[in-house]
Amino acid sequence: MGDITGTTVAILVADGFEESEFFDPKQALEDACARVEVVSLKTGDIQGFKHMDKSRTAKVDKAVKDVRAADYDALVIPGGLFNPDHLRGDPDVIDFVQDFFTQKKPVGAICHGPQVLMTARVCEGRTMTAFKTVQPDLELAGAKVRDEAVVVDGGLVTSRKPDDIPAFNAKLIEEIGEGKHRRQAA
Repeated sequence: MGDITGTTVAILVADGFEESEFFDPKQALEDACARVEVVSLKTGDIQGFKHMDKSRTAKVDKAVKDVRAADYDALVIPGGLFNPDHLRGDPDVIDFVQDFFTQKKPVGAICHGPQVLMTARVCEGRTMTAFKTVQPDLELAGAKVRDEAVVVDGGLVTSRKPDDIPAFNAKLIEEIGEGKHRRQAA
């Protein structure tokens, strides 16, 4: 994988995140020499899941109310059944996500993670993917949906499920390393 030394990436996550969709991209980003900060609704520990069962926890570095998109080079939103619902109900989360698009910075979302993007109203006209049950909602939000392992649209990287993580990680790191995104705007 590439080297993205000197970049800082926010992983936006809450209780109920899918374990592999959080820990695997985090490790890949760190292996590529990025600094990764875990951003959530609150500080402390948050609960991960492996499908429907509780799994490992993760330590939160900063609360979303205390950060700005300008502090980061990219954003990652893992999935999980519960994580996006916790995130998308918070106005600070929505503002934070929208600012990444306004600033044309890379954003990655996997599985159910694109639900946060729908609430932030940044999907219209984009080519995207998500977990199969989320794909119809993406279409209703104005996205062109492809059922592929990874879809890249001008700095926006989306994937469907845990099996897609290797492709997701590679494309995410590539987009961050590129350093420019001509069409990454809402």
